[in-house]
Amino acid sequence: MNASQIPEKELVAIILYISLFFIVVAVALIIFFYFSRKKIIQKELEKLDLILRYQKEQLRAVIITQEEERKRIAQDLHDDISSKLNIVSLNSHLLTAPNLTEAETTEITENIIALTTKALDNSRKIAHNLLPPVFEKFGLNAAIEELCEEFESSKSVKTHYKNNIDFEDKDIDRHLHVFRILQELMNNSLRHGKATEIWIAFSNKDGINNCDYEDNGIGFDSKSDKNQKGLGMKNIDSRISFLEGTIKITSEINNGIVVNFTF
Repeated sequence: MNASQIPEKELVAIILYISLFFIVVAVALIIFFYFSRKKIIQKELEKLDLILRYQKEQLRAVIITQEEERKRIAQDLHDDISSKLNIVSLNSHLLTAPNLTEAETTEITENIIALTTKALDNSRKIAHNLLPPVFEKFGLNAAIEELCEEFESSKSVKTHYKNNIDFEDKDIDRHLHVFRILQELMNNSLRHGKATEIWIAFSNKDGINNCDYEDNGIGFDSKSDKNQKGLGMKNIDSRISFLEGTIKITSEINNGIVVNFTF
């Protein structure tokens, strides 16, 4: 029985059923692709939201760090500089008093000189902490060498520094972040870790700059979220993000700390 022998009504019905089948399939495919695309978009939005939240958290950490630094500088200026200059001012007024003996004048003058010298030394230290002059003049390598010398001058820690990278002057803004990261790590090693030895090594592996940092301090539980979310660590994370690098921290209680970061 060929098509010409099929009754017209049955032929129309077959065509309608076939058309309806294709319409149902088409609608099903449209719905499938719609919800699939919706899920993909939802996942992309969730990922974007996580990125934005992470960036906000990093920005907040940077702002808090800056504010803490400003408070510290203001406190140093008030305690070390202003107080000494106030005493210098008082001593200067004493020099105008009548009937001063030569010995009294000499004593007051010596006090003024001593206090002025201390105020100058402290102002240099504050300025040095903000940005070491050697960093601007000679770059990252020299600044880290000086940083190690400063820590060793306390006689409480021994540093071992090795560098196999030729740092370029054009990257000095990025190098400042590297310097601040090491400064934070070394302060933590001395203040919290009670370390007596610190090792720092720079190398280039497959075109990527690496820094390996290690100390022999008391260590901590690096798996603990509390230890990973401190202000210092957030500050380091924000700098690593700026450098488009990575960081890995390994530590155990009574077994020091090992840090590797790229930049």
